[in-house]
Amino acid sequence: MPLWTFFGLARGKATTNWPRGDGDNGQAGGLGMPRYHPERCKADCDDCVGACLPGAIRLRPQGQGGPRLELDYGRCVACRLCTEVCADGALTPSADWAFGVRSREDLRWTEAVGSAPAQRLKGAIHAAFGRSLHVRHVDAGSCNGCESELQALNNPFYNLHRLGVFFTPSPRFSDLLLVTGPVTYTMREPLLETYRAMPEPRWIMAVGTCAVSGGVAGGGYACAHGLDGILPADVYLPGCPPNPAALIEALLMLLQRAPQRVKGGRLVD
Repeated sequence: MPLWTFFGLARGKATTNWPRGDGDNGQAGGLGMPRYHPERCKADCDDCVGACLPGAIRLRPQGQGGPRLELDYGRCVACRLCTEVCADGALTPSADWAFGVRSREDLRWTEAVGSAPAQRLKGAIHAAFGRSLHVRHVDAGSCNGCESELQALNNPFYNLHRLGVFFTPSPRFSDLLLVTGPVTYTMREPLLETYRAMPEPRWIMAVGTCAVSGGVAGGGYACAHGLDGILPADVYLPGCPPNPAALIEALLMLLQRAPQRVKGGRLVD
């Protein structure tokens, strides 16, 4: 018997029971998106705006109501430079890593968190897929950070197959098109061809800040602003990159097996 078999028997079961139980999600101590506290924001300070490379933080135009800053988590790369330059604590580090949403607007910070809009996913997803999902991944110009996290989903700890979710090499057998990268001009047509090859019903998930908004490279000489204007996403998951636990929550949210935990740019549970 090979040595690695004895090693595996000695270590025992490595797979977590999360999210089915109270098991470890593998993200203890991890930092997520910055939290915004508008009541602490001073009128004469814009240090965070200058520090934000992807333009996720902007000053609200004069004459409009609401807080001074416009914060778009769909453009945030979680570098946390804004929390380092903010001397007043208006922007603070957090562990808010689960930012999967069905509406792009829920990634923009708002004062009032309303009810979630009606979604075409509700009910239809159960009728189409039951409790399983086959995913076709397309790298549309990613730096491979998101791909590294996607690969971790199939390791012994997360073991994505136990949840009935599988990656497939063929769009002909896929239910979900999972897109990473800002959609470079050279990958636009292959991405569209993949989508056209998928059978109905078909769904789309934008994974990573680049796919959601274009990220730091968005609108440059070589790429667009992610899926915006190219394909309609059913789920948006920002992050640079989103960790495996956030990916699992977003996939289960698509399947209506987990609730959306973020509305108006904030965790609400």
